[in-house]
Amino acid sequence: MPTRLTSIVIDSADAPSLARWWADALDWGIAYEDADESDVVPPEGEPGIELTFCPVPEGKTGWNRVHLDLASRDAEHQRQTVARLEQAGATRVELGVERPWVVLTDPEGNEFCVLEPRPEYDERGPVAAVVIWAQDPANLGAFWQQAAGGELEAPGGPVATLTLTTPGPLLEFVHSDTPKTVKNRLHLDVRPYSGDDQAAEVSRLLNLGALRTEVGQSSADPATITWVVLVDPEGNEFCVLRPRGEQP
Repeated sequence: MPTRLTSIVIDSADAPSLARWWADALDWGIAYEDADESDVVPPEGEPGIELTFCPVPEGKTGWNRVHLDLASRDAEHQRQTVARLEQAGATRVELGVERPWVVLTDPEGNEFCVLEPRPEYDERGPVAAVVIWAQDPANLGAFWQQAAGGELEAPGGPVATLTLTTPGPLLEFVHSDTPKTVKNRLHLDVRPYSGDDQAAEVSRLLNLGALRTEVGQSSADPATITWVVLVDPEGNEFCVLRPRGEQP
């Protein structure tokens, strides 16, 4: 059985502040906060996926290869959402070409989009999609279908879309020729289903094309590391967590 997507992790210079900003932006809540992470979650019973903010020493470099797309109900709701977020501290990115969506950055410079109304995003909550740049969208989508489950639509064009089995955002793999040069500031966390074995799932994902990588975890106390860091076939970092409730 595949692992399942459990959270989107966002590197941050000031994790508590950025978590509070996103909680207000989405009208979500802070579920947990300590020195190592701040967790933002949707209200109980509403669709969405946990956003986990973690402090890192390095700053942001270049455009993020992974970003969030926010939904809107209609043109007026899109306009109001953009205005509200700009008033709260978001900055508009001028693309130099007309697009129906609006690109903003959060207070730490992470790009995100406020989309025009699209029926495929109805009932997905305020986060409509997690977008990942890909040199080969169909191939990367196929890997993530094995890692996160769901149904993949990969018609061979510039976009492949993974619809997960749980309510919440789509995973969208969008063609880009821009090479990856630095560690992503946003990454996905997956978790085995209850009762499944973390080591077995790591082995399965390695057989599917993932690789192990070092992002500083080897310098930490091994007793505190409950996740395994891998990269997908295009070098995007992700973590395989232990099944929920399993002790270190």
